[in-house]
This record gives sequence, structure tokens and C-alpha cells, in this order.
Amino acid sequence: MKKRQSKKERELKHHARRISIKEGIFATVKNSFGGHYVSPFAIAINASNSIVAMMSSISGLLGPMSQIFGSRIIQKYPRKKLVTKTVFLDALSWLFYVLIAVLFLNNILITTLPLLLLVLFSVHIFIHSLGIPAWYSWMGDIVDEKYRGRWFAKRSLVDGVFTGILTITSALLLDFFKTRNLLIIGFAIFFFVALLGRFVCWHLLKRQYAPKFKPEKKSYFSFGNFLLGAPKNNFGKFTIFRSLLSFATSISEALLVVYLLRDLQFSYFTYILVVLFGAGVALSTVGLWGKLADKYGNYFVLKITSIGIPLFPILWILHPSPIYLLFVPSLIRGVSWAGFNLVSTNFIYDNVSQQKRAFAFSYYNMLNGIGVFLGAGLGAILIKTLNIPAIKPLFVIFLISAIIRFFVIIIMLPKFKEVRKVRKSPTIKVLPHLLLRTFKTTFKAEVSEIVHINKYIKE
Repeated sequence: MKKRQSKKERELKHHARRISIKEGIFATVKNSFGGHYVSPFAIAINASNSIVAMMSSISGLLGPMSQIFGSRIIQKYPRKKLVTKTVFLDALSWLFYVLIAVLFLNNILITTLPLLLLVLFSVHIFIHSLGIPAWYSWMGDIVDEKYRGRWFAKRSLVDGVFTGILTITSALLLDFFKTRNLLIIGFAIFFFVALLGRFVCWHLLKRQYAPKFKPEKKSYFSFGNFLLGAPKNNFGKFTIFRSLLSFATSISEALLVVYLLRDLQFSYFTYILVVLFGAGVALSTVGLWGKLADKYGNYFVLKITSIGIPLFPILWILHPSPIYLLFVPSLIRGVSWAGFNLVSTNFIYDNVSQQKRAFAFSYYNMLNGIGVFLGAGLGAILIKTLNIPAIKPLFVIFLISAIIRFFVIIIMLPKFKEVRKVRKSPTIKVLPHLLLRTFKTTFKAEVSEIVHINKYIKE
């Protein structure tokens, strides 16, 4: 009897994972037509550079605050119910941006619209983030630990293929709208498409199996207790490292859109291509990172992918050519962050028990968000106050970001370690051969996934 129940459980989880991959595909619709264009939309309605930077800053703080609240709700509210309700409200909140576009087109509140956008964007971020801890907890229960790296890599691969196709399509469409003086109408249409994509996610999540989860009161630990213990435990040290890196990264990252669209005067297509080209190419390395993480540990991949992170800001400003930006900073950034972000999530799963997972993710994201808030806030202040003769303020900001990233990685990375039993890390001498060999084997599997990608759409 138990064996039959166990088989049924495995089948339910397998089906849930397939639905999750499909749900991720439709989430890319939201990102490709919505998320990627909120900052360009702010620029289009004449928001200042500071407000564009503040949008990133506020999202970094409000999102994690919402997640902490969301992690507490799980104690009294089923995870699936919380996720589906927040996704439904997230879908509706894309109407905020449509409203602002309509007001701008009718010359209503023109001077205050950037500030209104900032406020409504903040509300949207709070709503979107509320169900994230529940989602992470839910996913952790339907994905087996042994294959977690490879499964999340596959999900990222499928999502990335659709993101690339949809984002390039949306960028071409937006340039088409711009050449016909219909740019704001184009943004409004995009945000409505994002709304529809999110509604499909809501429909799919309602069909997805959720294993039973009964939270234990003793599993609760407060944010204050987490902060006190963070410097003393492995997960806490990793969280401090990640939040400091987010601080350093956000100093320049929030202003990249300003640099590409205002300083270099790129078209929307060129802007999107430059920003996402590296991420697209990095799809071919996702399987590599997942397989290496399962075999040698997440910490091993963190060390490798951290090498390029301090270089990105400097590489962006060395040359304004789109070809250079495509094949150097964008490519290196995409490959590095693809592996880094993948194993960062898996590292949390490895270090935290099932009962404490939702709290851990929310507290991790809270500290990470504080880093984003302070970093983007510093970038906003610097872009407004820096006045150095013969040097563009943006260049100085990018250089500051690079230096801080370097010191964070050098100082903080050695302070935590791998907790799973994994194979001994390969030496530097054999590492290039190992990366090449693993890439070849995983690339064949990824090509097969892409060729048969329609299986994730068909019922």
C-alpha cells in the first residue's frame, strides 16, 4: 500500500515539474513584454536618471520586506493558495502601467507621472514578492535533491529560449511603434500582454500539485535572530556575501539602461540585444553549471563564476560599439551570472531544512534587497552629485562598482563552504579540460531539449 502511494507521489511530482516548466514559459511573456521595459518606459515619460535608479533601489527593499511578510503567512495559509492569489493580483497590477500610459497620452499630470510611476511600481513589487517564499518552499518539495541542479538548469534553459525569442520580437515591435510616433501606445500594449501572460501562469499554478506541508511552530525564527546568528553559520555567511555583492552590483546596474539609451542613444532593439545577448548565449552553459554543481557542489561553481563579476562594469565603458558590447561584457556577464544565480538558489536549498526554507529565502532576499536598495540609492546620489571635469559621472560610478565587487569576492567568498558530500574539486590544471568535456556532453542534451521544446507546451 505504501509502495503504491509512493509511486503515486512520484507521478504527481513529475507532473508538477512539467507544469512548472510550462508556467515558467508564460512567466517569460510577462518579463519579455513587461519586466524588461519598465525602466525604458520611465525614460520615455521623462523620468529623471535619479528616479530610474530609485526604481531599482525601492524594488530591492520593498520586495524582500514583502517576502518576510509572505513567509509568516505560510504558517497559517496554504502555500499553493498564497502563490495563486498573489500571481492573480500580480497580473492585475500590470494595469497600473497601462493607466500611466493613458494619462501620458492625454497630457494628464505630465509632470507628476514619473513620481506616480514610482509609487505604483512599488505597490506592484510588493504584490509580486508576497508569494515568492511560498513558491520556493513549494518547488523545493517537488524537485529531488539529487537532481536539483540539473532540473533547475533545464527550467532555466527552456525559459531562456522563449525569453530570447520574445524579447527580440518585442524590441523590434517597440522600435516599429517608435518610428511611427506610437511609442507610448506600444508600451501600453506590451504591459497588457504581460498581464495576459501572468494570467496564464495563474491558471497553470492552480493545476499544479502541491505536497502536503504542515509548518511547525518550532521552525520559526525571527529576522533579528537570523541577523544575530548570520556571522556564525554557513548559510548566514553566504547571505552576507550575497547581500554585499548585490550592493556593489546595484551601484552601476541600475544605471546601465541610462548609459545605453541616453548616453549611447541605442535603439530599443540594440539595447535589448546588448543587455540580453549574453544571457541568451549563456543558455548553452546552464546545463554545464547544473551538472558541475550536482557533482562537485554549488560552492565550486560559485568560485568559478565569481571570477568575472568585478570585470563587468569596466568592460561596459571601454568601447561604445554595439558589436564590442555584445561579444565582450554582455557575453561574459551572461555566462557568469547564469551559473552564479543557479547555484545560489540551490545552495540555500542545501543549507536549510524544509520547515525553515520559506523563512530562510525571505531573510536571504531581505538582506539581498537591502544591498540592492543601498547600492542603487548610492548610484542615484552619485549620478546627481558627481561633477568631475573630463570624466563622465557614469564612468566613475561603474569603476567604483567594480572595485567594491572585487573586494567583496576576495574577502567574503572564503568564509563559507560546501555542505553536501561531493567529489573533490578538480585542480586548476585539469579545470579547462573538465569544463570543455562537460560542456560538450550537456550541450547535446540541451540541443535535444530545444528541438523538442514543443513538448512543454502541449498538454
